[in-house]
Amino acid sequence: MARDKRLIIGNWKMNMTVHDASLYLHNLSKKVRNRRDVEVVIAPTMLALQTLSVQVNYRQFKLAAQNFYWRDQGAYTGEVSASQLRGIVQYGLVGHSERRHVFHETDKDTRAKVQAAVRNHIRPILCIGETIQERTNGETDMVLHDQLIGGLANITSEELDQVVIAYEPVWAIGTGVNAKPVDVTRAAKTIRSQLAHLYGKKAAEEVQVLYGGSVTADSAADYLALIDIDGLLVGGASIDAFAFSEIVKKAHRGKDVAK
Repeated sequence: MARDKRLIIGNWKMNMTVHDASLYLHNLSKKVRNRRDVEVVIAPTMLALQTLSVQVNYRQFKLAAQNFYWRDQGAYTGEVSASQLRGIVQYGLVGHSERRHVFHETDKDTRAKVQAAVRNHIRPILCIGETIQERTNGETDMVLHDQLIGGLANITSEELDQVVIAYEPVWAIGTGVNAKPVDVTRAAKTIRSQLAHLYGKKAAEEVQVLYGGSVTADSAADYLALIDIDGLLVGGASIDAFAFSEIVKKAHRGKDVAK
């Protein structure tokens, strides 16, 4: 996907019942207009994905899985594979800090999931970011380097354009503490520099890089104005239909400013 198209993703996390999710989507569809320069993606709980896949207008919204297992099939009780999600979702979150730090997923898990998503024609959204301790110790660049290497180890240069990178500093997720635009710009440049080292400058320039971490309707425009940021991964604000629709509007309005 070209970088001239903004990507706004709403990660609902473990919120809303199937019924609530259906009502929310109905409400959101009335608030969000189709825009050629903005792609809107919602990531509901796994339980709601099947219902919403029947209800959703795919020209207006795309769906994302919050998680999946990297094996395509087998005796893995309780898991859902990328191959089972194929045709239902267009995107899949991988390496979110809550998966890394709450469920202790490793870089090995992350790269296997990235590869599984690409193999099943699902665009992986690889989430990377440092903790407050790593930031305080001046280790941000090192963490981003290691998580990029860890997540993309099995991806070829031809497959890289299917991958989305989301910079999500752990210390800003769900805390109400916003990363400063200058810090986000620095991180995005570090990400593109590392991608250029791995895959070449042209490939690095074409990858979509998002920002996520306590994004609100008020702060969204500041991040969307950054030249190296191509969209947002929204958490808490995405379960408020009005707030999320306002963020989507700013993604369209902010295009000329950023590009």
